[in-house]
Amino acid sequence: MAIERAMVLCAGYGTRLRPLTDERPKPLVPIGDAPLLEHIVRRLRAAGANHIVVNAHHLPERVAEEAERLGLGLVVESAILGTAGGVRGAGDALGPGEVLVVNGDILAELDTEALALVHATARPFATLAVAEVGPIGHGTVGLDSEGRVVRLRGETFGREVAGAHFVGAQLLSERARGRLPEEGCLVGDVYLPALRRGEDLRGTAAAGRWWDIGTPAAYLECNLAWLEAAGLKAWSGNMVHQRICIDRSVVGVDAEVAGEGALREVVVWPGARVTAPLERAIVTACAVVRLGNL
Repeated sequence: MAIERAMVLCAGYGTRLRPLTDERPKPLVPIGDAPLLEHIVRRLRAAGANHIVVNAHHLPERVAEEAERLGLGLVVESAILGTAGGVRGAGDALGPGEVLVVNGDILAELDTEALALVHATARPFATLAVAEVGPIGHGTVGLDSEGRVVRLRGETFGREVAGAHFVGAQLLSERARGRLPEEGCLVGDVYLPALRRGEDLRGTAAAGRWWDIGTPAAYLECNLAWLEAAGLKAWSGNMVHQRICIDRSVVGVDAEVAGEGALREVVVWPGARVTAPLERAIVTACAVVRLGNL
């Protein structure tokens, strides 16, 4: 089952990812060969979404450039409206109907067909994509035997049989869209009130591996996972001198690599300059973030 409309939430400040987000909005940080947003959009389009909208607030001109390049709709927020307010504010750009909403700072292997099937069958208020289903109390969401959400942010609404992690992707019904506030959070201001009044929210294991790119360490790990998934030891967008060994590292287009020795577990942004040897670091045009051994 195809999902036609989707929205990628891109309006946050990315505070935890600083200093990287001083230069780029979080959804535009490079993951391997492309910005994070492009990876998300590729997956949405492969799932059948032909109408995708993004919102922007922090460094909106950068998001606007990327939206134009990728052929996306764009809504610029003069003030941050939150995840719920952002979707409501994009209502005209999205058009009517159900909409798949995904966080612009999470890269997840989504089975959107499974998500859509559960949503179409149960007709809930909203259907949340979850991963890593485990024992009672595990993760951020609790589920009952029918897949209903019965635990969220510490509140319980029924008998839990399994726990899981919500991966920041959800399919909103039209009635859920009709309840969105002008400003606020999908979880705190929409889902929790819906559960309190007895609405049916579903959670389904529609996600495989996922990465919440909230910190520099998590960002580096996502790049290493991209290399592994691509079957690559390293990736470079340009030629690197033979005196440099690139090991489990990503070197962006037009990056300059100087010195001698190895780059090990290093991400070099497009156009940045790095000097080898260097290990476990992120190099941007304006900063070198050293992570050390974890």
